[in-house]
Amino acid sequence: MVSQTASTPIAGPLVQARFLQRHNRFLLTVRLDDTDEEVLVHMADPGRLRELLVPGSALWLRQASNPARKTRFTAVLVETPRGDELVSLDTTLPNRLVRRALQEQALEELEGWTLERAEVTMGRSRLDFLLSRGEDGARMAVEVKSVSLVEEEVALFPDAVTARGTRHVEELEAIAQRPGWQAAVLFVLQRSGAREIRAARSIDPDFAEALEEAGARGVKILGRRCRVFLDRVELGPSVPAGVG
Repeated sequence: MVSQTASTPIAGPLVQARFLQRHNRFLLTVRLDDTDEEVLVHMADPGRLRELLVPGSALWLRQASNPARKTRFTAVLVETPRGDELVSLDTTLPNRLVRRALQEQALEELEGWTLERAEVTMGRSRLDFLLSRGEDGARMAVEVKSVSLVEEEVALFPDAVTARGTRHVEELEAIAQRPGWQAAVLFVLQRSGAREIRAARSIDPDFAEALEEAGARGVKILGRRCRVFLDRVELGPSVPAGVG
């Protein structure tokens, strides 16, 4: 029985700050706690994050390794406005976490599958992982989606319209129809506080419709929570995922 807990470190040291303003998808103004200085900060998560980035929210930043970069810091973590949970702002982190979990055979829902390679081009899309199963030679394409939006204990994806995400789901549906192939989308919630993950139909009806059709035609729809700490993120237990 698979029982390991996969984790990935958060590189430090981290600097604490308070959110002031978001200028565009990737640029914030924050106030550093230790110096009271206002600085521009890069953020890798292009989602809206309106429920998290409210004035005064606590942020943790990492200093850029390139001194010539326009922004000195990158936003890494944000605390929920209630102060009860940390949320990762790194949309690339779920892929690293899932890759480690696959390598360590730490995903019960994918037990028996072996990681063959990452970043595989299939059809019109570049999907995250290609798995294989030795017992029958079957293969599986897996796409990972990072989730941060939670409303009333329900995690929602996407938090902004995603034509790319819809295309990925359509590609998975086509792959699932091939003889000897399976496909899955794995939603990774970069926090712990939700009882389920659902497609955000009110935000992107096209994505929700594509996911519903893909699920009906054999694409596995999987979900995982994360436990977020200042020094690491751990892949938590599975959580129901679907269209709702």
